[in-house]
Amino acid sequence: MKSSRSQGILLHAALAVGAIATLAPLAWMLAASFMHAGEATALPPPFWPKQPTFEHYVTLFTRLDLARHFLSSTVVTLASMALSLVITGLAGYAFAKLRFRGRDTVFRTLTLALVIPSQVGMLPLFLLLREMHLVNTWAGVVIPYLASVLGIFMIRQYVLGLPDDLLHAARVDGAGELRIFWSIVVPIIRPILVTMATFTFLTAWNDFMWPLIVLSDDRNYTLPVALANLSGEHVQDIELMMAGSVLPILPALVVFLVFQRAYVRGILSGSVRG
Repeated sequence: MKSSRSQGILLHAALAVGAIATLAPLAWMLAASFMHAGEATALPPPFWPKQPTFEHYVTLFTRLDLARHFLSSTVVTLASMALSLVITGLAGYAFAKLRFRGRDTVFRTLTLALVIPSQVGMLPLFLLLREMHLVNTWAGVVIPYLASVLGIFMIRQYVLGLPDDLLHAARVDGAGELRIFWSIVVPIIRPILVTMATFTFLTAWNDFMWPLIVLSDDRNYTLPVALANLSGEHVQDIELMMAGSVLPILPALVVFLVFQRAYVRGILSGSVRG
């Protein structure tokens, strides 16, 4: 009993140390964003601003026009999340409950894409978008998120757990497949949909590589790309850089904290049902 208690104390102490080591840099980044210019470079560096100021955030949204890039990221992320939920939800339902020729073969072929790095497909996808005249457009940024193989796989595994009798009863009552999906399936699979919405939001919001490739006009840059260019011009402005780093983190952190419980429940439920 005493041994297990000591082990529990040591485990919690190790977890506390790990949490502090992880959160301390983020806390200092947030504090430095409110420091006056040059204050963060003092030795030893202060952990808290002497007189907090919002001047760096004002500079980002006025002189450096970061509001435009914030809007770009918001539009791209919300569009990606909404369209991805519709497409992956319908596809996952079809692969799980509808009978059609080649269903299992197509699904197995899709799952092979899970082992292929996404970077491999960037060049052919870019060439395809160029032929479609979608380069340097928000639509070109959104397209890769529309049909996530991982999302289709997870939703399919979740939908497989739904009783077929429930769906057959709805069909007997005259409901079409879209009505069944929207009125019966969606309310039941809401946890996995929230999981995929959160996952897509975080991926699209934080993505740097693909927007950098497909967008050539700096006015259309998403926030991560704009901040990378900003760091090259203002690399010495530590406090300004910290304020710029806080901006993309806050929305992602808020979304994850709000949907954390449903996110974890959706992943665990999907793995159990699969």
